[in-house]
Amino acid sequence: MKKAIFIAVLLISAIGFSQEIAPKYEKSGDLVKATYYFDNGQVKAEGFFKDKKLTGIWKSFDKQGNKTQMAQYKDGKKVGKWFIWGKDSLKEITYNENSIVRVNDWKSESSLAFND
Repeated sequence: MKKAIFIAVLLISAIGFSQEIAPKYEKSGDLVKATYYFDNGQVKAEGFFKDKKLTGIWKSFDKQGNKTQMAQYKDGKKVGKWFIWGKDSLKEITYNENSIVRVNDWKSESSLAFND
């Protein structure tokens, strides 16, 4: 009986500590700022809603806090330039009303020429 109680207490405490951190929602004028978190407390994603639709700039991060994506929405649709950071690259995607217009891949070995 003591073993069963011990196992039950152990399982309950493990479940309590393994729960995710709840998202945070803050009203800002006619917008709602949403912040989502990883289990380690780092910010996973943040951005805004307007009338329950994604709007404005949204940023995503990895568990170490490095930015992995920056996106733009208008009335819940993908618009403008999106940036997705990889280990050695940057992808730039241009959207118009949820449709991809252009994709650019930038590699770390790419060089830029400047005109002085």
